Amino acid sequence: MTTGIWDRETFVEKLRAIGARAYHDKHPFHVAMNEGHLSPEALRGWVANRFYYQRNIPLKDAAILGNCPVRDVRRVWIHRILDHDGNSENAGGIEAWLRLAEACGLPRAELMEDRHLRPGVRFAVDAYVNFARTKPWPVAIASSLTELFAPDLMKKRLAAFEKFYSWIDSRGLDYFRRRTTQARYDSNEALAITLDYCNTPELQREAARGLEFKCDVLWSMLDAIYHAYRNC
Repeated sequence: MTTGIWDRETFVEKLRAIGARAYHDKHPFHVAMNEGHLSPEALRGWVANRFYYQRNIPLKDAAILGNCPVRDVRRVWIHRILDHDGNSENAGGIEAWLRLAEACGLPRAELMEDRHLRPGVRFAVDAYVNFARTKPWPVAIASSLTELFAPDLMKKRLAAFEKFYSWIDSRGLDYFRRRTTQARYDSNEALAITLDYCNTPELQREAARGLEFKCDVLWSMLDAIYHAYRNC
């Protein structure tokens, strides 16, 4: 690997190449979901387990804020906590996911109490939060750049749910509708910070490894879910 600093264009190309190679849209479980092959039980299992990731996103972002000494970055990043936790004007992403669960026939209490949570999912998500707590804050921000690949995934997911899983109340799909646009805004925001503050060869390499790690987290979650529900 080169010891010099990458120019911005090369850096972006290397980050995008990681997603092209390792993003979880290529996982067999995700492919099956988008092709309409999941049973109601398997789909509910995915929704219930993915909720553990959703509810931990604000903890990850709070860890980044706690480690970041740059006021301008904190002022940009802080909205992400409210985007998920919600406030008086916006119920937030966690509430939207709970509504998805209810639309799938899952009582929200079962998600809040982690009744369906697989150990492998818990381990992967906890590892991601710990990564954000212990790594340099620009590297933790770079790890969130799986958002670069999320808008296209969300569009495909929304279309698949509307086509193949019509038994789900369409009002429960609002999370996906929102993320088709919000993920693009968030990824542009995170990419700009990454390009500005991962400004040494080592930080650039750590940023790339951080994004690879995040892809591994998402892939490992699906591994655990696939193992639990593949015969359903």
